Amino acid sequence: MEIVTPPRSAFGASPSGGHRQQSGGAGSAASAGSIHRTPQRLFRARCTEWAALPALRSKRRGLWAGVSWAQYFEHARAVGLGLLDLGCKRGEVVSVLAENRPEWLYADMGAQCVGLIGNGIYPTSSPEQVAHVLIDSASVVLFVQDQEQLDKALAVRGRCPTLRRIVVMEREGLRRLDDPQVLFFDTLLQRGLELATTHAAEFDAAIDAAQPGDVAFLVYTSGTTGEPKGAMITCANVVAQVAQAPVYLNATLGDRTLSFLPLCHIAERMASAFNPLALGLVVHFPENSGTVFNDLREVEPQVVFAPPRFWEKLHSQVALFMRDAVAPARWVYTRALADASRRNEPLLQGSGVAAAPGPTATPPERLVVALAFHNLRRFLGLARVKSALTGAAPVPPDLVRWYLALGIELREAFGMTETCGFVSATNPGAVRLGWAGVPGPGIEVMLGANDELLVRGPNVFAGYWGQPGKTAEALDAEGWLHTGDCAELSDRGEIAIRDRIKDILITSGGKNITPSQIENLLKFSPYITDAVAVGDGRRFITALVMLDHEQVARYAQERQVPYTDHASLARAPEVVALISEQVAQANAQLARVEQVKDFRIIDQLLTAEDEELTPTMKLKRKLVVRKYGALITSMYPD
Repeated sequence: MEIVTPPRSAFGASPSGGHRQQSGGAGSAASAGSIHRTPQRLFRARCTEWAALPALRSKRRGLWAGVSWAQYFEHARAVGLGLLDLGCKRGEVVSVLAENRPEWLYADMGAQCVGLIGNGIYPTSSPEQVAHVLIDSASVVLFVQDQEQLDKALAVRGRCPTLRRIVVMEREGLRRLDDPQVLFFDTLLQRGLELATTHAAEFDAAIDAAQPGDVAFLVYTSGTTGEPKGAMITCANVVAQVAQAPVYLNATLGDRTLSFLPLCHIAERMASAFNPLALGLVVHFPENSGTVFNDLREVEPQVVFAPPRFWEKLHSQVALFMRDAVAPARWVYTRALADASRRNEPLLQGSGVAAAPGPTATPPERLVVALAFHNLRRFLGLARVKSALTGAAPVPPDLVRWYLALGIELREAFGMTETCGFVSATNPGAVRLGWAGVPGPGIEVMLGANDELLVRGPNVFAGYWGQPGKTAEALDAEGWLHTGDCAELSDRGEIAIRDRIKDILITSGGKNITPSQIENLLKFSPYITDAVAVGDGRRFITALVMLDHEQVARYAQERQVPYTDHASLARAPEVVALISEQVAQANAQLARVEQVKDFRIIDQLLTAEDEELTPTMKLKRKLVVRKYGALITSMYPD
């Protein structure tokens, strides 16, 4: 079959006979790398170039405080020199166990600048999970946020032979602490500031000594299958990805972003620590995880990246708001949404051209619509957004439709920990349902056996820390990363991720079903926060459903449905009937063989601390199927 070559890509036959795609324009990444060959050098250059401009802002007790680029560098240098003073040696690992805050970046960037390897641990981790990462990474220093995180570290430190020091960021509740292995962050920072007066040249020399092939930091996989593995991200990986940022992000110097995903996740690490080095973004840290949506409205960022669950939550807020709105407002919203959706559908299907406004839309009506959607964008905190991206999980098509109707292009991106967080992204003005855009400059993709997506380029990681066997499984002899994703490549050069190969369901009738499509339709309901489609080796498809507690509780209260806790809410006949309606709506958009014939509601309110969810709130499919086996069996009577 002849492949049509799109403007930005070149196709050819791969050595293995699959279709290969390589995006053009690799020179941009190369030129950036020739100027600043390592992220440490780029960090120093930006902190000098933008010295007086704001770099970071954090909220404490309701007030925002700012840090300039010059101050950012001073704090990172102080931490780096302080770590050297503690006896840390180039190539050793330093870990951070804390929520997003400036001190996280000071510790991470300071460590990398002096040749140490940065590493993050999810703040929701259990002591056992903390121990696994500390032991596996051979961390020598651990930064912790507060007493709660310190307690985890103290509980496992006896099993971590390489761990020498623990640094605590907050003193609250620890004023009487007397432990020779523990010191406070402000003490380390003060020591580093003193050292900077005489040893600043040593810090600069360490930055200059960094090489592109050095490991910059580790990112531990979220552990959806097996124990988390430490992906080695090199300095060259980071520089290549920093060069990609202007390709897929529309942002200018001083634009704002909000850091709320875990910083130990590759997406947030790039978004908060490294993309700002390319674009000059001002990174804002919320007061805590519970204030994110309020802080979003205050900050009104120009750049927002978040997984579908975040965007679904915003949609649910509007659905809840509109349900309580006065009748004229609901009428305007419903009519405007329908008209905008109709006009945008040709664009979403790939024609590149939106339809004209409806024939009955008068100028006053269009003005009302514009004002209504503007107010909704303000309500969500998205009035100024220029780049709205989503990834890390499949995106419900109706979610993309809804945001585009509001005037926000929710663009899909695809990346993995092993690709330094990025492979492809939808171009502005080219949103197409089900497709995650074209690969970035210099990144090659092709399809292997079983339509598995293979990736090769400067973004591909160096392997798994201390696990050559696992590395060999992921990287072949030609440098191709085997992603484990079943994909499709379009004649336009776009990538579509259909599902994880290991998650594809094969019914007893031999039908291959991609569960993500079914789950996406279910999750678009404001009453369903997650779902797992089941049916491998079975006669038909069923589903386990996780409720959105806030929305369902509101529904129950309005109808005076009695309940005492989440479990009783999930068992209420009225709630079961509600979810049945949502399943029926999803089934209407599915082929007969894909339709959900029965469902069960998980009556437990799951959080990131529960074993069913990863720290990034992804359901561990195999664990869920195993743990709720009895529920599943009840849907398949003999």
